Amino acid sequence: MTTVPERVCIVGAGAIGGLFAAHLAQLPDVEVWAFDASAEHVAAINADGLRVTGHVELTARVEARTDASEIPACSLGIIATKGTVTEAAISAAAPIFADGAVCSVQNGIGNEEVIAEHVPRVIRGVTLPAGHVVAPGVIHMVGPGPTWVGPFEPQPATDEEIEWLAALLNECGLETRARADARGAQWTKLLFNACTNPLCALTGLTHGQLCDYPPTVHLVDELLREGRAVADALGIELEDDPAELVYSAAKANYRHRPSMLQDVAAHRPTEIETLNGGIVRAAASAASASVPVPLHHAMVDLIRGIERSWNE
Repeated sequence: MTTVPERVCIVGAGAIGGLFAAHLAQLPDVEVWAFDASAEHVAAINADGLRVTGHVELTARVEARTDASEIPACSLGIIATKGTVTEAAISAAAPIFADGAVCSVQNGIGNEEVIAEHVPRVIRGVTLPAGHVVAPGVIHMVGPGPTWVGPFEPQPATDEEIEWLAALLNECGLETRARADARGAQWTKLLFNACTNPLCALTGLTHGQLCDYPPTVHLVDELLREGRAVADALGIELEDDPAELVYSAAKANYRHRPSMLQDVAAHRPTEIETLNGGIVRAAASAASASVPVPLHHAMVDLIRGIERSWNE
């Protein structure tokens, strides 16, 4: 008989990871641990619990650590760090999952390949809930949205483990859909992010402003067109229409400043390599070598140029 895993570890307890940790910790038969690099955030979680405000209001008891060696073995893990630190995070946390399965809910593509180098079984995941850290130990949840999970085909978790994770997340209030192939959902969000984040970062426009200005609307649409062509060449059927998501989000969250815009403003490394860079690499793969993606190439080069300017 299938049993719920005794322990789940969230790697990266910031905005999205914090939402997962706080929700899962509501379940009486799940012990939730978190591994995060922020000593201040970890100290606040251990002292006062992990608090979520906004769309939902809850406080959860989570065992948080900055040293992964202090976390016991866990059956399931969720990686919610930025793609820029995936290698560092999973290499430190790998012993926790020596006999476990790990799910990435990170932006972009390519993170699962990195995770698979360190753990035995991997779950491909994508999530739409949004939030941000407003203070140490406090996450503001902007809005809900579904999560999709499925096997990472080269090194998959078992069907039982994927169903376990989906059941846990649904039980704690995070709508989750298990798929035999989660690439369609992953690429839908990838195209959503890749056609808006870098343009907002380059122009300083909010999501709504970007989609209100005809010259940038043209670029959004062209980036979507290129990305769809790559997905088609790879045989990936998108879960939803990314254009509809882009423009509905622009109306609903007109003043939203995407994470890449925030990163550029703060001179932090961006996730350009897993977003537009991921599309460029996919377009150059054997299955889609004939698909031109000049605008995605341009986004990568321009954002890299901005990052380089910080060190000049």
